[in-house]
This record gives sequence, structure tokens and C-alpha cells, in this order.
Amino acid sequence: MAEQTSDTPTTELWVERTGTRRYTGRSSRGAEVLIGSETVEGVFTPGELLKIALAACSGMSSDFPLSRRLGDTYDVTIRVSGAADRENEVYPHLVEEMALDLSELDEEAQGRLVALVERSVDKVCTVGRTLEAGTEVTLKIVPDA
Repeated sequence: MAEQTSDTPTTELWVERTGTRRYTGRSSRGAEVLIGSETVEGVFTPGELLKIALAACSGMSSDFPLSRRLGDTYDVTIRVSGAADRENEVYPHLVEEMALDLSELDEEAQGRLVALVERSVDKVCTVGRTLEAGTEVTLKIVPDA
């Protein structure tokens, strides 16, 4: 994906605590998502959001080649799974499964499309690329006066 320049508006992201182990994630574009622990109904855990971000990124990265070959109204469901290693607090392996109706294509065309989708996702899915490469994270604690 394109690198942001000083002319590109930056979306601000933050979370606000709304209760014990409950947060609301917000963006400067007006989006909200409820976040909490697995014991809280109606929320996503941070790990679930990570997995959803990966699946959504794969979907968005494959949208153009799929719509070109299957039409603008194609349906796709992307499931993502992977258990946490609680001893090390990481997800050592995530598996994505893209369910898509390719029955209108012959076997050779299906193979070409699958290869194209895999290349597209590998090339432009920022979330997947970041997870595979690893990233440096810096936490700064600032006093709120």
C-alpha cells in the first residue's frame, strides 16, 4: 500500500476505557469497535481484532482481481484462526481460509485466479506483511494533567 506523505490525512486511532477490561476503540473518521476480555459479551478481544484485521486485509487486497474475474457482486467469506501460545503471549500460527465460489471457472482458470489472489495478498496486504516481517512497537507513558 502507498506510504503516507505529509499531504495524506492521518486517521487518529485510540481506545478509551469504559469499564473493567472493557474499551471502545475509536477513529477520527467516526468508527467505533467494542473491545474486552473473552468473558465479556458483545466485544472483540484484541487478538480477535488482530485476526479480523488480517482477514479483512486479505479480502481488500484480493478485491480487485476477484471482481475483475468474478464480477462486482461476488461473495467471499474469509475465516481466520489460530490459538494463542499463552506461555509466550503470541499467536505462533494464523490460518486464513477464503471461501469463494469458483464453479463458473474451469480448473485451469481457477488455478490462475488462485495464484493471482495469493500474489496480490502477498504483495499488498499490509497487515499480513507486517505480521510476517515483525514490527517494532514503542510504548510511551505520558502524564495526563
